[in-house]
Amino acid sequence: MKTTFTSIQSLFSATTKSLNNTGIVLLITVIIAMVWANSPWQEMYRSLMTTDISFALGSFEISEPLLLWINDGLMALFFLQVGLELKREILGGKLSTPQNAILPIGAAIGGMVFPALIYFLFNTSGEASQGWGIPMATDIAFSLGVLVLLGKRLPIALRVFLVTLAVVDDLGGVLVIALFYTSGISTMDLFHGLLFFGLLIIGNYAGIRKTWFYAIIGIGGVWLAFFFSGIHPTIAGILTAIAIPGRAKINEDTFLKHLSNLHSRFIKIKPIKGTLISNEQLEILEQIKKTSSEAGTPLQKLEKSLNPIVSFIVLPLFALANAGIHLHGEVGNVLLNPVSLGIATGLVFGKFLGIVSFTRLFVALKLAKLPDRVTWNQIYGVAFLGGIGFTMSIFINELAFTNEEFIYSAKVSILFSSIVAGIIGSIILIKSSKKLKIT
Repeated sequence: MKTTFTSIQSLFSATTKSLNNTGIVLLITVIIAMVWANSPWQEMYRSLMTTDISFALGSFEISEPLLLWINDGLMALFFLQVGLELKREILGGKLSTPQNAILPIGAAIGGMVFPALIYFLFNTSGEASQGWGIPMATDIAFSLGVLVLLGKRLPIALRVFLVTLAVVDDLGGVLVIALFYTSGISTMDLFHGLLFFGLLIIGNYAGIRKTWFYAIIGIGGVWLAFFFSGIHPTIAGILTAIAIPGRAKINEDTFLKHLSNLHSRFIKIKPIKGTLISNEQLEILEQIKKTSSEAGTPLQKLEKSLNPIVSFIVLPLFALANAGIHLHGEVGNVLLNPVSLGIATGLVFGKFLGIVSFTRLFVALKLAKLPDRVTWNQIYGVAFLGGIGFTMSIFINELAFTNEEFIYSAKVSILFSSIVAGIIGSIILIKSSKKLKIT
């Protein structure tokens, strides 16, 4: 039990550090994209993002602009990681027990419902009303990055609360995309995608643990079928994650027993002269490697492998492709139109009201209690950080609108609102940490 707890703690610490670094890289990328899109080389930026890239195999060919390959292709890896993270939390993390899961889940639901309702107050009809999903999202990398930068005086339970809330929020975003931002469904292609998904499930139950099996069928089967079906292909990432095995082949006791036996055999072998090891020693080392592999789970191995790819390639490329907003017209007027006001009010105040009210409600009804050493002022600060909605908000924006002015207004509002929410949340958390230090 102690070993398991230490492993979970180490995993969370590594994840937190990675997300913090991701937040910094994303911030730098956003600045580069904004400067580039408003520089004398803005046409180069626009031309690059609209350049068609084609893949052909015999008579089969796919040709899409670079922007679409990033948003529909690479972002499937991001959603695969979200799915893996969510499955890990359900199997052995903060979502594995109702008493731990109910508070952040409730807070996440409130943080999705309130912003959507507030957006509708500003945009009740027409295409503008389709943007209600935009302010529902929380950017886990940016929000947790801000929390980590504020220092270690804030309890780790507060970070766990925010991470869990953001993961559930991401799942909510995926469901919103699947249910409300999908049109023109091809039943046959959808059927093919579900067949490939079924094959992944069968592979799981058959004991197939090779990640290449899930990668090939997940990308070449599920993703491709969903791409042509009309359902957003990023959903394929979530489905693939569900199918990947999340259990070890051998338990901890068996692993330690095998390792002890192999260790004893290794040290009894007489070493040979020179720098090489004997064939018998080499064989034992291979057995140790195999045993260690069986003690891990494909889910966690793939999540660990994907983490640097998503953090430092996929998300920065997404930011570079989507945050390059060419500012034109009166920015003040842009921020005051109904689409912008709906997003800004939803992200800054809707997120806060939703997260805080649902958290208060669950605690008052004694369905849950605040995490250890976490105060209400800290919950207020985290609720504002939940209004940092960069990645998912921009992603849903691209799906919600076809009107270029709406897309432009939404992007400007998302960036502005995320900055405001981050600043307010940071001020509240800094003040709460100072009070804790004095007492």
